[in-house]
Amino acid sequence: MVAAALAGETNRAALFLAATAGNVLGAIVNFALGRFLIRFENRRWFPVSATARQRAEALFQRYGQPVLLFSWLPVVGDPLTLAAGLLRTPPTLFLIFVTIGKAARYAAVLWLTP
Repeated sequence: MVAAALAGETNRAALFLAATAGNVLGAIVNFALGRFLIRFENRRWFPVSATARQRAEALFQRYGQPVLLFSWLPVVGDPLTLAAGLLRTPPTLFLIFVTIGKAARYAAVLWLTP
């Protein structure tokens, strides 16, 4: 995204929307895995380890749904979105918090890109 913004060949608003939408869609996949497919947790292809899931659940239970604002963070973000599914977060609240967090990240990255 930064390379495309620096090249100036793509509208920054389009970059922002594409990056945010793609990242939110990835979070929705993790949410669905937590909600419906956790029985496959021990499979090699499953995106979150049991240890990371347990840490994310502890964070989620301690701070509640607003912790999803930090779903953009590397290492922590995917387990948080999986834990949200496991803990039956209402999908609307999930989408609100995750979208705000991820959109803020990409807005900041584009704002800091000359």
